Amino acid sequence: MGAAIDGTARVHGTVAAGYEPVRDAFVRNFDERGERGAAVTVYRDGRKVVDLWGGARDVDGDLGAGDAPWEPGTAQIVRSATKGVAAAALLLLHQRGELDLDAPVGSYWPEFKARGKERVLVRHVLAHRAGVPALDRPLTPSEALDPDLAAAVVAAQAPFWEPGEDHGYHAQTYSWLTGELVRRVTGRPVGEWIGDEIARPVGADLWVGLPDAAAARAGRLGPIEPAPGGAGGAGGLRMRPKRNVAEAYADPDSLTRRAFGAIDPLPDENDPAYRAAALPASNGIATADGLARFYAALIGEVGCGRRLFEPSTVSLARGEVSAGPDRVLVVGTRFGLGYMLHGAASPLLGPGSFGHPGRGGALGFADPESGLAFGYVTNGMNKGVTADPRAQALVRALRDAT
Repeated sequence: MGAAIDGTARVHGTVAAGYEPVRDAFVRNFDERGERGAAVTVYRDGRKVVDLWGGARDVDGDLGAGDAPWEPGTAQIVRSATKGVAAAALLLLHQRGELDLDAPVGSYWPEFKARGKERVLVRHVLAHRAGVPALDRPLTPSEALDPDLAAAVVAAQAPFWEPGEDHGYHAQTYSWLTGELVRRVTGRPVGEWIGDEIARPVGADLWVGLPDAAAARAGRLGPIEPAPGGAGGAGGLRMRPKRNVAEAYADPDSLTRRAFGAIDPLPDENDPAYRAAALPASNGIATADGLARFYAALIGEVGCGRRLFEPSTVSLARGEVSAGPDRVLVVGTRFGLGYMLHGAASPLLGPGSFGHPGRGGALGFADPESGLAFGYVTNGMNKGVTADPRAQALVRALRDAT
């Protein structure tokens, strides 16, 4: 790794020779894009080549006032970037011969067969084709944290389209679909299984259900003002949604609004009870290193010599299954089995890369062709769902560097 960052009191860390563009983009995120506190880590062929952090640990922190700084071990909620971890759980169970991707969900979870969902396959869940992105009766925050109750509500829900025939982002219900499948197959809670079978074996600081011992490492998150620049935004990225997208989010009866409102009112993401629960669609907590290390272990060995996915499983993760207009996100999206693929809604490193953004900022992905794995976490949440300008500035810089 190269020398420590100079020239700013807010940004710290190291980059390997040739990765200086990523460092420069990270500094500009603070200077030009409203960043409050964040970290970015990149691995190449299992070796860390970028390790940067800066700002305040809490979004409402002020370094000038002596508030806690972001440190190398600071973690943050990564919202829907958690879905990449949930997908890995199902794909690993398939890789081990414990879960058949072409089996009906109801063969593992009999109650799920209700109301026309008999033909929903496990692969439909992974690729957002199950047809149950929303709930007729949204769950309260406390109900959402009860895995038995939430799974029963999802099992009783009628599909919004013929399962398998179309795709639409399962923003919140992905938690209970994936979590209940893990529990039915293994007999263990999803957060516990992820910790034992994914995070700890590869040394990733990543939790779905934050333990008390790590709670002090997690910073507060909250909204930030978007960077100035209008529709073009910083670096030419769109900062204002297209009109049809904005209308979908504004309409309380739209599938878009209902999917994101499957928990109503929205939970307090800084609440310790919410952070301690396991919602694998939305409340994973990770360091940037933990997120990048997880993706590095999907495509190769990391420092501990462990690898999670066999090459055939990587092919499943990034082989296109869903593409075109998304019935929830409205814009066109591309999904493999559980992962967003490179495209307009998720401009990752290149055509072969796969990963998942988190609404408002976070991003993790792997690019098997280059051997790169990327993790970015932030405490400042922008309004957009995908293609956050700070994350994308870092991705462009990484592309330039390699």
